[in-house]
Amino acid sequence: MSRLTLVSHHLCPYVQRAAIALAEKQVPFERRYVDLSEKPDWFLELSPLGKVPLLQVTPSGDAGTPSPGTSAIIFESAVILEYLEETQPHPLHPSEPLERARHRSWIEFGSAVLDAIARFYNAGTHDALQAEARGLSALFGRIEAELADGPWFAGDSFSLVDAVYGPVFRYFDVFDSLEDFEIMTDKPKLAQWRKALASRPSIQNAVASDYLERLLRFLANRSSALSPRAAALL
Repeated sequence: MSRLTLVSHHLCPYVQRAAIALAEKQVPFERRYVDLSEKPDWFLELSPLGKVPLLQVTPSGDAGTPSPGTSAIIFESAVILEYLEETQPHPLHPSEPLERARHRSWIEFGSAVLDAIARFYNAGTHDALQAEARGLSALFGRIEAELADGPWFAGDSFSLVDAVYGPVFRYFDVFDSLEDFEIMTDKPKLAQWRKALASRPSIQNAVASDYLERLLRFLANRSSALSPRAAALL
């Protein structure tokens, strides 16, 4: 078997996707964290885009720190998830092609939600913040209409879609402590799904124990409309 190393950042939701999938598949892996504000040379050498996650796939028998000469480098979270589906046990995609394509579509929608979350926490004024909150509410409304009866996205089986949205909802553990932005108001299926995801061990363990404090610090340092509220909780 190859040795898998997930090159990570403590807050990156895309890293969390891969960590959740690896845990659900019961695949051993190592994590190596990088400071993206001061990217080290070894990371820039490995990462063509200068981003995380990276999955280093090192053939068994190689020793020492992986390098481009001894390991294959897979980048972009969607590609990493598909590689894990193709090479590791315990499939997380549906077996039927049309349903699998539908799941991939909602994974892509999850990336659009993350983009909207970034616009939300970077909004510079109260009015801009409220506008982004309304936009997020509309996106979650689309998801509410798509959800099965639970507990997971498609019903009884945990899938890669669930692995993608676990990190999405984790942001709101902090956002909800700052103010009720009514983003998830009147979305009962979404609330049930969020609760189920929060209780899943693979999702809980995808971040370090100090994640919430790290996220608060990150928000406090954005010079955005949310920043003073986040700073007040530190």
